[in-house]
Amino acid sequence: MNPPQMSTATSADKTSLIVEAALDLKAEKLVALDMRSVSAFADTFLITSGRSSRHVRSIAESIIQALREAGTAPLGVEGLNEGRWVLIDANEAVIHIFEPETRDEFALERLWSDAPLLDLHRAPEAVVTV
Repeated sequence: MNPPQMSTATSADKTSLIVEAALDLKAEKLVALDMRSVSAFADTFLITSGRSSRHVRSIAESIIQALREAGTAPLGVEGLNEGRWVLIDANEAVIHIFEPETRDEFALERLWSDAPLLDLHRAPEAVVTV
């Protein structure tokens, strides 16, 4: 089965694809924020954690591969070599993948607390619903 082509997909389709790729590699504490009312540069922020720098890199690589297979390569990727905090710019979706300590340090969920949470409808134990 061929993956959906993102050129005609919605922002929600891209978010679902990213969530699936992250959760397939056991990403932890996944949060999706609807940024449309608070930011002009992204529709969605996805924030998640890996257990180690190696796990963070694996999650990021899974997301990057899923995006490429769907026909939409990321616009940019930062932090992949270090693996403490990987940022993937997928145009309307921005993905942050953290080691737990780094996530606590930057506290993006608190920084963007005025952004509504999106309901991800999958693996409730892996998804934070703050």
